[in-house]
Amino acid sequence: MTLNGVAARTPDGRGLFDNLTLAFGRERTAVVGRNGVGKTTLLRLVAGLAEPAEGSVTRIGSVGWLAQAQTPADDETIADTLDVAGSLAILHRVLAGNGSLDDMAEADWTLEERMRTALADVGLADLAPNRRTADLSGGEQTRLRLAGLKLAAPDLLVLDEPTNHLDAEARAMIADVVADWPGGVVLVSHDRALLRRVDRIVELSSLGGRVHGGGWDLFIERRDAERAAAERDLEQAERAIGRVQRETQMAQERQARRDRTGKAARANNSDPKILLDAQAQRAEESGARGQRLAERKRQAVEADLAQARERVERVRQLALSMPATGLPVGRLVLNLNEAVVTVEDDRRLLGPLCLRLTGPERVAVVGPNGAGKTTLLKLIAGLIEPSSGSVERPVRAALLDQQAAMLKADETLVEGWLRLNPQGTPNAARAALARFLFRNVQADRRVGELSGGERLRAALACVMTGAQPPQLLVLDEPTNHLDIDAVEAVEAALSAYDGALVVVSHDADFIQNLRVDRTIVLKSGQLQPSTTP
Repeated sequence: MTLNGVAARTPDGRGLFDNLTLAFGRERTAVVGRNGVGKTTLLRLVAGLAEPAEGSVTRIGSVGWLAQAQTPADDETIADTLDVAGSLAILHRVLAGNGSLDDMAEADWTLEERMRTALADVGLADLAPNRRTADLSGGEQTRLRLAGLKLAAPDLLVLDEPTNHLDAEARAMIADVVADWPGGVVLVSHDRALLRRVDRIVELSSLGGRVHGGGWDLFIERRDAERAAAERDLEQAERAIGRVQRETQMAQERQARRDRTGKAARANNSDPKILLDAQAQRAEESGARGQRLAERKRQAVEADLAQARERVERVRQLALSMPATGLPVGRLVLNLNEAVVTVEDDRRLLGPLCLRLTGPERVAVVGPNGAGKTTLLKLIAGLIEPSSGSVERPVRAALLDQQAAMLKADETLVEGWLRLNPQGTPNAARAALARFLFRNVQADRRVGELSGGERLRAALACVMTGAQPPQLLVLDEPTNHLDIDAVEAVEAALSAYDGALVVVSHDADFIQNLRVDRTIVLKSGQLQPSTTP
């Protein structure tokens, strides 16, 4: 697979990247970059699902595509999703004695065994081929499509955020498939554990792609070194501009003194006028040359300063400032006492649960998909009430989920802030949003226009900058749909938060970087004993 001078545009003509030249072979390549830079577009170009605005794409061999999310048709079966329904029908006709000569020639006698192996490899052993795909969970559907790719065995596997919405076990399985794939792999992911399994990383920006050999940890080491160098360059450029400004000022003062001295000498000099005029002309030309040289030096150092500021600003622009909540160490934050949650048919979803939080504790909740983690978080945050038992929550709490559901798609950020902080003013709203990098006209953007990272940042701004910031933050997979830079910014902000945290995340790096005090495991609606991180 070769991309030569490729450019991509959005449907409205906005440029994503230009002059991108890359080659993909049997190695494992991860594509990283800010949200909106065109990572998924690049994968679609590689997979042949889109054409470049400029340049060319050359494919030699077969390509398999795994999208972020696909909604199966109501009548789609497991065999349909695996793309083997026709081949299975042929095999079954032959085995039943109803096959034609063509069926006999086309029958794949290894198909059923290969299906069983592929399904077992992705943790879906013994799925009936005629079962509806829509009956599977989202994570199971991702595994199923991956099993279909294992059956097809393409030369190049293209994966767009393959671990999103998957639990830890499924994430590990995806990482193993990527590591063991016999051909090439190109993927987009913010799962740092998966990124550690790749051979190289392509950092995509509007200028194109930079290729870094090695996995995530080596990439971060180099990136941090570049950021430190950018900070040093900015400091040096600021010192240089100050030095040039001082030198220019001193040169101007010296020239002014010479001019005054020259005029005085000319007035008292009895030499011929033509000679005095020539001397004055040489002095003016010398002064002009000095000014031109000083101007060139000033322009050069200003250009260096602007470039250095741009490099550093790209790093600094996601830094978030979390206000203090003042939560005392011994304050009761949450007490679940034999709490039970049931649905209308009296089916028990959770409980009985007992959980107590005191002071600025940080608790991670882990467990397989379907264990009830989101329901537990809603109970903790006060969005639902227990069917029996009790919940004490003497502090203000806020739930932030991956969709930032507290915000409405059709409202502006200012409107959302004022709705959630009714005692505030428009000026207070703009000041608060500016603290979270929504400055000036950015505060008038509608929520529905924001990326996933921007929505989470806006939600943090709305809940954390009111008159009473919540002393308990409840986070439900907050890093899904965020790019790496946004994840790191959220990690840094939450690390500085002085309130209590309850977080559900399948991102082990995220949990580790939050420095949680204990981890509780939820299985089948029941809390298992707490553990250290």
